[in-house]
Amino acid sequence: MEPAHIALALAGLPVIFGLINLIRLPVARGTPPLGTRVSILIPARNEGPNIAACVEAALASTGCEVEVIVMDDGSTDATAAIVTGYPGARLLQAPPLPPGWTGKVHACARLAEAATGTHLLFLDADVRLAPQAAAVMAARGTPMVSGVPRQHIGGWGEALTVPFINFLLLCYLPFGGRAVTRRPSFAAACGQLLLVERVAYERAGGHAAIRGVLHDALALARRFRAAGLDTEIVDGAPLAACRMYEGFPEAWAGFLKNAREGMATPLGLPVWTVLLAGAHLWPWALLPPPEAVAAILLGFALRAAVAWRSREPWWTVPLHPLTVLVALALQWTALVRGALGYPAGWKGRAYPGTRPA
Repeated sequence: MEPAHIALALAGLPVIFGLINLIRLPVARGTPPLGTRVSILIPARNEGPNIAACVEAALASTGCEVEVIVMDDGSTDATAAIVTGYPGARLLQAPPLPPGWTGKVHACARLAEAATGTHLLFLDADVRLAPQAAAVMAARGTPMVSGVPRQHIGGWGEALTVPFINFLLLCYLPFGGRAVTRRPSFAAACGQLLLVERVAYERAGGHAAIRGVLHDALALARRFRAAGLDTEIVDGAPLAACRMYEGFPEAWAGFLKNAREGMATPLGLPVWTVLLAGAHLWPWALLPPPEAVAAILLGFALRAAVAWRSREPWWTVPLHPLTVLVALALQWTALVRGALGYPAGWKGRAYPGTRPA
C-alpha cells in the first residue's frame, strides 16, 4: 500500500469514531428524584484567584438541594479567607497528607467523608458551574456522570494543548466514554466535573482505592467499571465553563503530570504515535498526492466538528496539526522523565512513588 493511502486510512479511523460519538454524546437534562441532595465538593490549594467565582456559581445551583464544601488543602494564599466570606459554603482544612496519597485524591476523600448528599459532585476550583448542572447530572440516574466543561482558551499556549482533550475523547476512544460498555479500558472521566452516586462511590471504594494516582478521574472511572458500575460521559459544555491554564508553561506542566497514567506507557505510546502522527502529521510530508490532501482536510473537518460541539474558539482549528505535535511531545517527555526517575508532581508537591492508574 502506498504511504499516502496509509495516511488516508489512519485519518479515516478517527472520523468514524468522531461522527458516532458526536452524534451520540448525551445531553444531561431532566429532573432528579425527590430527596436528591448534591454535595458540591471543591478541593482547593492556592486557588485565591479562582475560588470566589467557583463558590458563587456553585451556591447559585437550582433544581435540587445542594451543599457546598471547600477543602483548603494547605494553601499559603488567601483561599481560606475568601471562602469564609460565603456563609453558604462550608470550609474544611485538610489534615496532613498521609504517605502514599496524592494531594487532590486525599482532599476529595476527606470531602466525601464530610458530605451529606445522596450525590457527590467533585469540582475543580477553576470551574464555573451552570445553575442547572448539579440537578440534571443527578437526573441521569447513572452511578458516575462526567463531562468536559466548555474550555475558555485565552492564548496560543492553551490553544496548542487544551483542545486535545475533547479531540482525543471523541475521536479516538470507542464509545466516547459512554455507558454502552463497562470495560474499564474504555472508561473516561474529567476530574473538573465529576458526579457520583454516594452508594456507588462507596461500593467502588471511593478515592481511597486510587490514593496514589494523579489522573484521579480516569482511575476512579475504571474503578467504577471494574466494580460493575456504569460510568457516563455527557456533553459538558452546557454544564460548566473552565479556564484550565494560563499560558503554555502552565499548560505543559499540567498535562505532563497526568501523562504517565494515560498515553505515556512504553507499550501504548508507540501505538498512539503511529495513530496520531500518521493521521495528522505524516500527510503533510507526503504532499502533493490527493490522498494526502484528503487526509489533511479530514483532520481539519473533524477538528472543526469537535470545536463546534465543545464550543471551543474557531481560531484554534487551524492549529490542529501543531496541537497533535505538542500532545505527542508531552507524552514522550513524560515517558522519558519517568524512565529516568523524575517524580511527578503538582502544586508544589512531588510524588516519587506515583503509580499508574
